[in-house]
Amino acid sequence: MKILLAAVNAKYIHSNLAVYSLKGMVRAYGDRVEIGEYTINQRADEILSDIYRKQPDVVAFSCYIWNRRIVGELLRELPKVLPETSLWVGGPEASYDAGGFLEEYPQLTGVMQGEGEQIFRELAAYYIEEAGSLTGICGLTFRGEDGEIYKTPPAPLMDMNSVPFVYEEPERFQNKIIYYESSRGCPFGCSYCLSSIDKQVRYRSLKLVKQELSVLLEARVSQVKFVDRTFNCSPFRTKELWQWMLEHDNGITNFHFEIAADLLTEEELDLMSRMRPGLIQLEIGVQSTNLDTVRKIDRTMDLEKLKKAAARVKSFGNIHQHLDLIAGLPGEDLKSFQHSFDDVFSMRPEQLQLGFLKVLKGTKMHEKALKYGIVYHEEPPYEVLRTKCLSYEDILLLKGVEEMTEVYYNSRQFSRTLSELLKRYESPFDFFHELAVYYEGKGYGAVSHSRMARYEILREFLREKGWTERRYDQCMVYDLYARENLKSRPAFAEDLGAYKERLKEYTREYGRQVHIEVFEREEAPVFVLFDYRRRNPLTNEAYTEVLK
Repeated sequence: MKILLAAVNAKYIHSNLAVYSLKGMVRAYGDRVEIGEYTINQRADEILSDIYRKQPDVVAFSCYIWNRRIVGELLRELPKVLPETSLWVGGPEASYDAGGFLEEYPQLTGVMQGEGEQIFRELAAYYIEEAGSLTGICGLTFRGEDGEIYKTPPAPLMDMNSVPFVYEEPERFQNKIIYYESSRGCPFGCSYCLSSIDKQVRYRSLKLVKQELSVLLEARVSQVKFVDRTFNCSPFRTKELWQWMLEHDNGITNFHFEIAADLLTEEELDLMSRMRPGLIQLEIGVQSTNLDTVRKIDRTMDLEKLKKAAARVKSFGNIHQHLDLIAGLPGEDLKSFQHSFDDVFSMRPEQLQLGFLKVLKGTKMHEKALKYGIVYHEEPPYEVLRTKCLSYEDILLLKGVEEMTEVYYNSRQFSRTLSELLKRYESPFDFFHELAVYYEGKGYGAVSHSRMARYEILREFLREKGWTERRYDQCMVYDLYARENLKSRPAFAEDLGAYKERLKEYTREYGRQVHIEVFEREEAPVFVLFDYRRRNPLTNEAYTEVLK
């Protein structure tokens, strides 16, 4: 008897913490429980053939909005090549509509609902040891031998200390993001979020967390991404863990947290101010600065405290902040969203993520969608198409703004150029909107562009507006060399022939792992050193220095 835990991840660098946790619960069964990891970028036939070659008796899929379609295809096709194999699914995409899932896929044996570790341990025992019955396992909805659908009582919530640690051999996860869970549940009730369903926050013991993080620090992994929904909802734990990370910093590992910035305490801010640049990074869900919208989504947020906290963190200069907005929320029209965008942009985060509402099964938003006039895709990821306040045309406009924000702001490749350009705009949103319209009008949106091409398109945009000042080209040259020592000089860069001898002297002094650029000014040329051996850990830009 062999059971295969199948994970279809969004990207190769992702690892599926869920299936590794399930496998960890049944270590006693050894190789009789196996993991198969794939990605949504693979062809379904490629995954199908790999599963077939493993010849499992049971296949259990972890199902999410990003892999729902390919998992559905595999559920339909697997019985054609493995007719005796039992098929199970778990994960949020199946858990909140188990009956519907079984109806849609008659090939499916059953669905594991809720936290899967304990459920899977009993399910594995049922198959491998032929122990017990499916009706005796809590947390299942399954198809009986008579073809009827049966549902067992909900499984009890897990003790977080009983969840296995899956990284005893961290070298197995080389070149992958390390996901780590120190708590489950969320104290808040945001209506669009599945985490709001489980308001009972449960914590892994601090002693255990420190022991496990020590393993990862010793292995010198590059990043540990905490999947806790609101990491700082317990001030005592946050302070304790951040203090521990500060004291045990290995100089390499970065820790990523999703936090509520308005809950940050003075003690936590003080700790952050003393951290190595790049030791931690923060993801902060603002979602909207329209307070009426915030109320409608049952969100708890003190916007002024959030702004002050984000500004404090920004002033430290050592922590990457990633701020999120969601378009398509109730009560927010285009004008209001523009205001939210500009509000968040003014906080100058390292990244501004413009996302779109996804109406997930099991959430209050799913129940209230009709009330708010929210129309969304019937297929995953159930993204908003229009609302009472936003037309589909508005959504398309915001898609363009999202793309331009990603390319020209979040990439951090145009920092000085944008800083100079945005002096012409009262609203940053207007700039990204105008640029999106330009891309659309020129047919550039459907093409994959190189980084240099992005600069050339931006220059075209500026020329059409009549903005041909030399300072914009100089900013672009600065931005380009801040990222890398280019093999070929940009066509719009100034001719440095007049400074040839002086540049040779600098090269003899500083070596060839640097670049010296000259920026002409009316009073005197400015020589800037770009040193690629020393980079900013937050932006990855080269160290720069104005030479005397």
